[in-house]
Amino acid sequence: LPDLLAIARAYPEWFRVGRGVDALLAVPEFPVDETGGAFLLPGGFFPRGGLASWQPIRRHDDGRLVRGIAESAEHSWYADPAPRHPWEGATEPVPADYDAGGKYTWCKAPRFEGVPVEVGPVAQMLAAYADGNARVRSLVDGACEALGIGPDDLHSVMGRMVARGLRAALMADLSVEFLDRLEANLAAGDREYARPAEIPAKGEFRGVGFHEAPRGMLSHWIVIEDGRIGRYQAVVPSTWNASPRDAQGRSGPYEASLVGLPVADPERPLEVLRAIHSFDPCIACAVHTLDVRGREIARVRVL
Repeated sequence: LPDLLAIARAYPEWFRVGRGVDALLAVPEFPVDETGGAFLLPGGFFPRGGLASWQPIRRHDDGRLVRGIAESAEHSWYADPAPRHPWEGATEPVPADYDAGGKYTWCKAPRFEGVPVEVGPVAQMLAAYADGNARVRSLVDGACEALGIGPDDLHSVMGRMVARGLRAALMADLSVEFLDRLEANLAAGDREYARPAEIPAKGEFRGVGFHEAPRGMLSHWIVIEDGRIGRYQAVVPSTWNASPRDAQGRSGPYEASLVGLPVADPERPLEVLRAIHSFDPCIACAVHTLDVRGREIARVRVL
């Protein structure tokens, strides 16, 4: 942390740019019971970004959370442009030319209750801070005091970097504590590591799993039909943040963070890279290699 704070202190102007969209979203993490009803760290929705707008999410089966997510493909290279809940979603690629006013990306546009949101360490750390978590408050307050900023200033280019470092420190401490718990359980004879679920051969069943990954909220959605997977969708952190515009023309976090960003040299727009890098992009799934003449590029043998 000292190195991180030293670097952040040298670039205070980066706490004032790159905010992007206002809304933040995180899910609870580190379950402390067997039902997924209690967590060490809370989640939350910040419709206006600041701490004062925090609305807690304390369970993975929170109806608002499960119902509130939808993805659209108005500006994505997929067949169905309409907003769809992940349980109803489809991923049918329709490759086409790049069109800044039309379809221009392989990323869909996830929205929570209809609005674009940023996910990641800023959302998770601020949710725990707003909930009064003593350990998180100590980390955030210590960093803010050293940098001369407030918690809401983490919603920025440099703020994302600081929040990521603070989260890493928190995860390191918690990992040791959970390892101690595991060793205590093993010493007490508790060797249970999984509880297999029996899926009936007939009928439709729906499930979802949430996780607050290092880059932000991750969710996997499944529909089982007569014992087989009928539909499966993953809404991953970088899809939230790399989201294109939606049907209402609202940009996702990456795009919004560049609006009004000062650029010293338009021929070498390094500031654009710095702003996007602050989200820690993971966009391999959004990069597809195509041959303009339709020729085969590679063949993968699945064993």
